[in-house]
Amino acid sequence: MDHASARLTPLPPADRREPGELFGNGFTLFADMLLVGLVTALSCLPVVTAPAAFAAASATLRDGASGTAPVTAAGYLRRLRARLTGGSLAAGLLPPLLVVVVLLDAALVRGALPGAALVAPALALTVLAAAVVALRATALDAPHQLSGRVSLARSLGDPRGSALLAAAVVLAALLAWAVPLLVPLLPGPLALAATAVEIRSAGVTKPA
Repeated sequence: MDHASARLTPLPPADRREPGELFGNGFTLFADMLLVGLVTALSCLPVVTAPAAFAAASATLRDGASGTAPVTAAGYLRRLRARLTGGSLAAGLLPPLLVVVVLLDAALVRGALPGAALVAPALALTVLAAAVVALRATALDAPHQLSGRVSLARSLGDPRGSALLAAAVVLAALLAWAVPLLVPLLPGPLALAATAVEIRSAGVTKPA
């Protein structure tokens, strides 16, 4: 009886691919991350589209991991269009403003002002914390997409997840500094890290 059942239930081939998928199952996660990283980097070029681009990356990777939909460039672009709203574009103005503030503060630190030795590490920690909160905001699922308030609450309520995401940000920064050619691919690992942290913490911290 068992042998008959085995013959009636064929196993799926190891190299079976869904329509639109570029790689076989053995390299799915790595390939998805590279594809999402590249299209996210291209989508971030206008700068103000960065929040929507990372939110689309997170949604694409989440759907791919759950089996809801394969990870494809067309699927990513469809999710990106849905997230290009006035609110997301307004949020996209924050990173350039933060860069300007950081550059001004860095110039003051280099000016050998009193307390510069304390300002420099405080500035670095502030930028890192802002990056963590921003990434967690882009990884939020509906109905809290790109919510800064919910993201801040999740960041404070899940310090372990925030520390893991901070480590991912630091590692990405080191890779960008050491191997600049990897910069177009780095949004993929960052979006994957943010998505994994969000899925992990969803049952730990409930938004108010």
